[in-house]
Amino acid sequence: MTGWQTLLYKEVLRFWKVAFQTVAAPVLTSVLYMLIFGHVLEDHVKVYDQVPYTSFLLPGLIMMGVLQNAFANSSSSLVQSKIMGSLVFLLLTPLSHRSWFVAYVGSSIVRGLAVGLGVFVITGWMVNISFVYPLWILAFAFMGAAMMGALGVIAGLWAEKFDQMAAFQNFIIMPMTFLSGVFYSIHSLPPFWQKLSHLNPFFYMIDGFRYGFFGQSDVSPWISLAVVGAALALISSLTLSLLRTGYKIRS
Repeated sequence: MTGWQTLLYKEVLRFWKVAFQTVAAPVLTSVLYMLIFGHVLEDHVKVYDQVPYTSFLLPGLIMMGVLQNAFANSSSSLVQSKIMGSLVFLLLTPLSHRSWFVAYVGSSIVRGLAVGLGVFVITGWMVNISFVYPLWILAFAFMGAAMMGALGVIAGLWAEKFDQMAAFQNFIIMPMTFLSGVFYSIHSLPPFWQKLSHLNPFFYMIDGFRYGFFGQSDVSPWISLAVVGAALALISSLTLSLLRTGYKIRS
């Protein structure tokens, strides 16, 4: 294997060795969300025409699992390497910053999609789900996981200890994910909160992903694709720049 392939294999193996914690646990969390929210709100929340609430909820939970775990994979790997002192062994290699980017973001995509697939396999039988536009589903899942993997690299480079990493995840990633329309349609919100939701890039990832299942969405899927694509390009460029300069990892 070439350098980037070896590093990618190492990063995938890192989370797969503890799959019970990195894959099974997030899947269980999403299943609990489905059971609790689906049971409580099924008869009380109306979203799209002819779409039951549990069917509406499932794509949001899948995408939430993809995004959160893609971010957690790259960020936790870098922070652990810093604290354990093993990052120096990577710095001694002739790997380019592009190889680092492909390996860390690639492994994040694998973990995010593995969690998303696990959520679908475990909970898909509970609801009546359709696949109107499968390519849209794959496109938004891949782009969302890549964007969060790149954002995780930025967070991992910046953080020097676990509590900084936890603060980044708890005060930025979690609120933006939960306020992105996972559990509701933004059309049910007051006008002010609808406008605020349109400033959240996570909303476009989940709304575009959901469009692939039902052919219905809160905004045009092309707008969602443009916003997510622009955000992915911006964050990827910043990540590559930080890796190239050795931000907080080279003296």
